[in-house]
Amino acid sequence: MPDNKIHIALAFDDNFWAPAYAVMRSICLFTKRRSDLVFHLIHQPITDEHRADLEKIPAEFGATLVWHDLTRSDVFNAIVSRVPSSRQWTSVVYGRLLIDTLVGPDVSRVIYLDCDMMVRAPIEDLYAADLGEFPIGAVRDTAGALIVGGRDIKNNRDIFDPADPYFNSGMVVIDVDKWRQVAVPERLEELIASGVMARLYYDQDVLNLVFKHRWQPLPTRWNTIDARHPHEGLDPSILHYTGPNKPWNLVSNVAFRRIYRHVMTNELFYRFMRHRWSTYWRRKLGLRGRA
Repeated sequence: MPDNKIHIALAFDDNFWAPAYAVMRSICLFTKRRSDLVFHLIHQPITDEHRADLEKIPAEFGATLVWHDLTRSDVFNAIVSRVPSSRQWTSVVYGRLLIDTLVGPDVSRVIYLDCDMMVRAPIEDLYAADLGEFPIGAVRDTAGALIVGGRDIKNNRDIFDPADPYFNSGMVVIDVDKWRQVAVPERLEELIASGVMARLYYDQDVLNLVFKHRWQPLPTRWNTIDARHPHEGLDPSILHYTGPNKPWNLVSNVAFRRIYRHVMTNELFYRFMRHRWSTYWRRKLGLRGRA
C-alpha cells in the first residue's frame, strides 16, 4: 500500500523548541493536507513544558509527531564527542546525518528543514519535487564559496573546489533509499579518521562532500537564504533566516517578521523571548541549571 503521508524532519534541542513549533505550524497553515503530515522530531532532551507546546500541533491540525531522542541512538552517541560543535551549532545538528537510521523502512522520502525557517506554500509541492537520479534535492547556497574558502577564498582548497556548486543544507529533500545507499554515517567516520572533519563547517560541509555532484538543484524559492524585506516581493515559498537577525529578536529587519510572530503565536513568541533573555543572563552571570 503506498504511503500517502508527507514526512518532514526537524532537529533541535531544548533551547530551540519554539522555532521548531513555528516551522511546523507554518507548514500546517499553508497546506490543506494537514492530516497527512508526519513530523519526525530529532531532538535532545527537552522539558515536559516544551514538549507540551509541541504537542499542540497535532491537537490543532491533526498532524502526527514522531519523536526521535538522539540520546538513545548508539550511532549518534558514538560520533558526537568527535565532531565540531559550538554554542550556536550544538551537536544536535548532526542528527540529520542519521535520518535513514531513525525513520522506519516504510518511509521513502523525507523533507529535512532547519528550525530558523517559515514555510508559506503547500509543502506537498516540494515533497513531489523531481530529484532525477539523485539521492537529494537542495538549493544552491549563495555564500557557498565564502563558507568553504573563508578569507580570500583560500582555505580548504584541498577539500573543496569553489567552482563546484555548494548547497545549503537547511532544506533537503531526501530519497531515503538512495541516501541509505550512500552510507552517510560510514562516510562521516572516514572524515573523522582522516582529520578532515576538524576543518569542516559542521554537518553542511559533510553533506556537500558526501553528495558532491549527486544532488538535484531546486528553485531558490524553496530556501530563500538570509530572508530580508526585499525578498517579500519575490513571494518565496520557504524563508530561511540564516543571518544574525532572527524573526524572534526584539529588533529585526527580516522578511515577514509580523507574520512569523503570529505563526509562532503571540503567547509562545513572548515566552520564547523571555526564555532567551533568561538564558543569556544566566550564562553571563555564570549561573547553572535550567532557566
